[in-house]
Amino acid sequence: MSSRDIRFKVVLPLAPAGESEKYPQKFRELGAEFAGQRCDSDDDFIALARDADAIITVGSLRPVPRNIIEHLENCRLISNTQIGYDSIDTSAAAERGILVTNVPDYCVGEVSDHAMALILACTRKVVHLDRAVQKGQWGLSASGIEIQQRLWPTMTQMEGQTLGLFGFGRVARALVPKARGFGLRVIAHDPYIVPEVARQMGVETVDWKSLLHESDFISIHAALTAETKRIFDRDAFQEMKPTACLVNTARGGFVDEAALCQALKEGALAMAALDVMDPEPPDPHNPLFTLDNFISTAHSAFFSPASEAERWHRPVEEVARIMRGEWPKAIVNPQAKEKYTARWGQMKEPG
Repeated sequence: MSSRDIRFKVVLPLAPAGESEKYPQKFRELGAEFAGQRCDSDDDFIALARDADAIITVGSLRPVPRNIIEHLENCRLISNTQIGYDSIDTSAAAERGILVTNVPDYCVGEVSDHAMALILACTRKVVHLDRAVQKGQWGLSASGIEIQQRLWPTMTQMEGQTLGLFGFGRVARALVPKARGFGLRVIAHDPYIVPEVARQMGVETVDWKSLLHESDFISIHAALTAETKRIFDRDAFQEMKPTACLVNTARGGFVDEAALCQALKEGALAMAALDVMDPEPPDPHNPLFTLDNFISTAHSAFFSPASEAERWHRPVEEVARIMRGEWPKAIVNPQAKEKYTARWGQMKEPG
């Protein structure tokens, strides 16, 4: 019996938009049904996905907690369209024999570019200078006294400064040559990598305290777990240089925002540039937005037309593998394989 003879239902619990508008035709070509609709509550999600064979998720926009997973009757695959999968209860999925996949190499170039841009913005005060010009100030004129006295003294040469990477996965590794191009020394803290991997790129691995003490910039590129949640807290900021800048293009949950706000107010930290916050969207009255030494870029680091197309296409490929009797390529909970096999039968390695 071919895959086209077997009913296979795929659902997306968001109103289809952008690349996902092409999903109905893409899944019809695979011989699968597709249903995409907005789900404002867990009950809506369960009603849509209860009998689905595969679910496509969009990260934190539509979390998949245990209480939803326990209502899934036929689900084999939850395929996330992002790198991070902390919004999916992977343990609960494994208990039910449900495979969870992500898109591990998507938007690597875009995010590393964005992190470098934020580092430059912190060092060269790009945002602040733009704001000053819009207020009628110009550095080399009588109107530019504020620029001359307040901004210029804080602008530093990048060459010779130290970039500390918290996490040394794909994005962090892509950032290394870009940072080196500006003359930065690069160090990294990641207890889950073999130090030789970093040494081959000329990056020194350091412990947590050394990362905080030595870095002029810290850029976050790790996985958000119970261990790393709000790891950048009051104690961490007190260990950092008062001239240091924090950059986060990973997940908002790494940073204790109240502690960050206090550190920036007190001068315990020079600047912070966050592309991600917790929660999202943030409260427009968040006190961080009142600070002159804070930049936010509205969770935009991941985006380019090319990366957007890629992230929507990958789940289609993973569903196709499942329908062919192959394991998906980007499984993040391999412990689910045993129960998956017991329920659905043996699978082949992907071709």
